[in-house]
Amino acid sequence: MRIVLDLQGAQTNASRHRGIGRYSLAMAQAILRHRGEHEVLIALSGLFPDTIEPLRAAFDGLLPQDNIRIWQAPGPVSQQDPQHDGQRRTAECLREAFLAGLRPDMVHLSSLFEGFVDDAVTSVGGFTRAFPTAVTLYDLIPLIYRRSYLQDPRFEEWYEGKLGHLRRAQLWLAISESSRQEGIRCLNLPAAAVVNVSTDASAYFQKIPLDEQAASDLRQRHGLSRPFVMYTGGIDPRKNLEGLIRAYARLPSAVRRAHQLAIVCEAGSGERGRLEALARQQGLAHDELVLTGFVTEADLLALYNLCRLFVFPSWHEGFGLPALEAMRCGAPVIAANTSSLPEVIGWEEALFDSRSEPSMAAKIAQALTDETFRAELSRQGLQQARRFSWDESAQRALAAFAQCHAGCQGVLKTPVSRPARRPILAYVSPLPPEHSGIADYSAELLPELARHYDIEAVVAQEQVSDAVARANCTLRTPNWLLANARRVDRVIYHFGNSGFHDYMLGLLPKVPGVVVLHDFFLSGLYAYRQWRSADPWPWRRELLHAHGYAALRDHFTTEIPEVERRYPANLTVLQQAQGVIVHSEHSRVLACQWHGEGFSHDWAVIPHLRVLHTGMDRAESRQQLGLKADDFVVCSVGILAPTKLNHRLLAAWLGSALARDKRCVLVFVGQNHSGVYGQRLLDTLAASGLADRIRITGWADTHTFRRYLAAADVAVQLRTWSRGESSGTVLDTMAQGLPTLVNAHGSMAELPGDAVWCLPDEFTDAQLA
Repeated sequence: MRIVLDLQGAQTNASRHRGIGRYSLAMAQAILRHRGEHEVLIALSGLFPDTIEPLRAAFDGLLPQDNIRIWQAPGPVSQQDPQHDGQRRTAECLREAFLAGLRPDMVHLSSLFEGFVDDAVTSVGGFTRAFPTAVTLYDLIPLIYRRSYLQDPRFEEWYEGKLGHLRRAQLWLAISESSRQEGIRCLNLPAAAVVNVSTDASAYFQKIPLDEQAASDLRQRHGLSRPFVMYTGGIDPRKNLEGLIRAYARLPSAVRRAHQLAIVCEAGSGERGRLEALARQQGLAHDELVLTGFVTEADLLALYNLCRLFVFPSWHEGFGLPALEAMRCGAPVIAANTSSLPEVIGWEEALFDSRSEPSMAAKIAQALTDETFRAELSRQGLQQARRFSWDESAQRALAAFAQCHAGCQGVLKTPVSRPARRPILAYVSPLPPEHSGIADYSAELLPELARHYDIEAVVAQEQVSDAVARANCTLRTPNWLLANARRVDRVIYHFGNSGFHDYMLGLLPKVPGVVVLHDFFLSGLYAYRQWRSADPWPWRRELLHAHGYAALRDHFTTEIPEVERRYPANLTVLQQAQGVIVHSEHSRVLACQWHGEGFSHDWAVIPHLRVLHTGMDRAESRQQLGLKADDFVVCSVGILAPTKLNHRLLAAWLGSALARDKRCVLVFVGQNHSGVYGQRLLDTLAASGLADRIRITGWADTHTFRRYLAAADVAVQLRTWSRGESSGTVLDTMAQGLPTLVNAHGSMAELPGDAVWCLPDEFTDAQLA
């Protein structure tokens, strides 16, 4: 194979002097040592000219200098400045074209998440698919802890864009099994193509002799007057330094007086002040907490060798390199029992619960007072550290490259050759912040489709708030689609029974495409169009066309809501569609009932899918929502309406023992009905005297919605007057792992009996209670 290693991770200011830079360089050197018959080229960016000669020197003797290739692009291109967007897209095309010109069998991108603050250029399949790409997967921490890391809208959009590129790779090299599982669980990456190649620490970190004078000078430089407990790493929230300080304060006073807690890392004045204030609040003396600030690599090596105990309390790590570095130096190491750290530590006795300060304090105290245990920590750590090897990681990577290359060859039956570009998909749907379940559905589906298409999202709304959607597609107007229909390869419409889809009725006959029918009935959509337009006939024409004179007569003689419930009014859309996708067999049955046997024989049934969201802590969610830890919380999620039978749930609750138990809370998570139905619910609630334990939240944004799912004990999702829709909210509660109660109505009757508690379609209040 011809393998090209993109080493921008060892070039950027953000990464070159940190773990990613060291990983990128060390892995590349190990791959070269074990390349065998493979030809290896290294690609460097000319936008970092000061790094090129040092990197050439780093490969001297391992690789002919002619195999180090430099590509050029116009700068600046950092995404932090919106003015750079055009140049960045140009640079991405130039880089991919340059790589394609090298005719690689495999390209390895050692650090994809670069370029927000500097001029790194990383992309996968944005310009060409002429070669397969492998990407190193370090972690997905910003995705999992979105509220902590993705507050800046510009950074959020950049990160989501990079996730889109990550999904389009053909191979993912994870640095731990924990990171591998994150990729499979959070991004739906194919398990067979996500390979744990692990990592190693630099050989620089090892046991070294320290004479008394050197040790004394080191202590004096950093304010260390007693044996010390050490931490090194970052200061961001997941590192759990506040928990470490609080746990340290729990130690017996004699143990504390005999030691110091040394936090060894660079800290800004605000971070330093915050940690020092916490230490004072916890009763630590002024010299019990030492914040060394930045230390040189030589001092870091000496501190690892000198510390009495190394503690790594992080909630989440991709790997946890400082712990391995400390183990290599013979330090006794204890760490949190979360994410990748058990893989690194390799001994259960050395782990503690990072969310429990008593657990952490007990383990620190044991290590400081039990000489036998501390000696065993050192012995186990040195033994475990020998299991990590750059050579082993490189061999795993090369084997994964070969397997990926062989898989491409096997599928294509010819040398690897992919289309010059991905097909263009016009995706017609509302998107957030529109108060529509279909908008949320589309926001989750778009990044998956972006693996395969360049997406033009056609919307009729003033803004799109969802960073995932903005990052994975280009936003277009309906007029753009009319003018550029010949440019697109595929068109897909997402139809629902509301005014959010009004603009699609005029587009579909002019730009045909596949229709995803989220609601079999479109009568509400046509009623909306007739109500808002100067033409009084849209709905009437559709009733006549789809259902004949009887339906038109009913329109003039029957109450409008009853006509909406009685007639689907969807035939024109179905006849204009090039193909139809529905979410349940129930919709196909309705089509045959209304339009004749066999009408839906060529429809595709694709189950309504939901993303499993993680990262919401139950206790924290309850605190944020004003719920007590021991409350029994029943939730019904989704917009309130007669079709959702919210009044039946309220009546059953008020008639049950739960209404008399002060620990029990009923929450309707959604926007109340704007008409008489909603007012009746409010009146019943007011009359009950239980407004403190029954709440209607109003429209809940995505974050609040997920908070309630994390906080709830049981979900109740009821339906009547089904119009062929599939309930995304039912799937949301099931995906959260909530016990979910439904009635056997419409598509909910198709849910497996062992996955929900299913009442009869026509149930009694007593059965529900």
